Amino acid sequence: MAGIYQLKGCIQPYAWGGKHYIANLLNVTNTQKPYAEYWLGAHTSAPSQLLITNGEISLLDFLHKNPTALGTQSRQLFGDNLPYLLKILDVANPLSIQLHPTKKQAEVGFAQENAAGVALNNPTRTYKDDNHKPEMMIALSDFWLLHGFKTKAKILDTLRQRPSLADLATKLALQNLADFYADIMLATQDQLAQWLLPIIEGQQKAYEQNQLAMQDPDYWVLYTLHAMQIPRDKLDAGLMSFYLFNIVNLQVGEGIFQAAGVPHAYLRGQNIELMACSDNVIRGGLTPKHVNIEQLLKIIDCSEIIPQIIAPAPKNQVYTYPTPIADFALSNMPYAKNTEISDRTLNGTILLVMAGEITLEAAQQKLTLKQGQAAFIEADTDYRVHGMQEGYAVLAGLPL
Repeated sequence: MAGIYQLKGCIQPYAWGGKHYIANLLNVTNTQKPYAEYWLGAHTSAPSQLLITNGEISLLDFLHKNPTALGTQSRQLFGDNLPYLLKILDVANPLSIQLHPTKKQAEVGFAQENAAGVALNNPTRTYKDDNHKPEMMIALSDFWLLHGFKTKAKILDTLRQRPSLADLATKLALQNLADFYADIMLATQDQLAQWLLPIIEGQQKAYEQNQLAMQDPDYWVLYTLHAMQIPRDKLDAGLMSFYLFNIVNLQVGEGIFQAAGVPHAYLRGQNIELMACSDNVIRGGLTPKHVNIEQLLKIIDCSEIIPQIIAPAPKNQVYTYPTPIADFALSNMPYAKNTEISDRTLNGTILLVMAGEITLEAAQQKLTLKQGQAAFIEADTDYRVHGMQEGYAVLAGLPL
């Protein structure tokens, strides 16, 4: 019999995370470590726990024992694995410059590292699994990120405005973006110092006096330098990304999709993320974690990108955000007190209460879920959501 189960996720204490947002969402006390990400899914490195009558079972083990809970469509496309991973992120300090591989690249990279005997928990390991990791995000606050290369014309304009980068503009005019970016990422400390130190020293005072606009790449160079405590005699080539990539500001409710190969970095704010079930990240700087420039340059997409912003969900209806891939779909479900919403799942679905309180019912089962609590709904389940307190939930599943 199809059913519903309360689901407990995993907190990831990455160094860049804040301490309060996720703790407040989950209604737990946290004064010690950063709560960077909250994972809901069945990734092998941090599977969620299902609450069952006689205790808990990991969602991973539950699905191995009950693969029909995933649904026919899901199993046909993705086998007996939950194809997506739902996250809440609290970005207090900038994340690494990063990108994610295609499915084929992930399969090859994973097999190569396995053959080379690199342990899965080795910090130099690049491919943690054999899956791609396209992802979409919806902003929960004013949110800033880097997303893809600007148009060449805009990059040239940005470089020419800064005397220490003017020679780079001359060079880029004669090069394609891929070769130009490779030269930047492989630059020596001396070259980085020539490019960046005049800007850092020239803009330090303006930065300290809050006179730099947040759309100004110089602001993010200074901000990152301070936030990550990067010494001036050990500059990070990733700092150059602020002059090459789109700086995007999303308002609450807006979102963006990151395709395979598109370089990006979250800079500040909180968001909901939904992605293919993978933890494959190729990093290109601004991180204490393993940076793999060779792999980065091999798979980076150097296309000129004009960011496509996903519009906020309409106010008073259940709404599924558009997504260009088959691995996942995110829906927004607002509810008022005493409203009822009925639906049926075709595939295994995760529901997370973001605000307010609901009862979730299916057949003879009933769960009461408050802010921060989640449920796994098996495929082919008729369910009802009853609003106890006004708020909204998000649902992760597959596109219909």
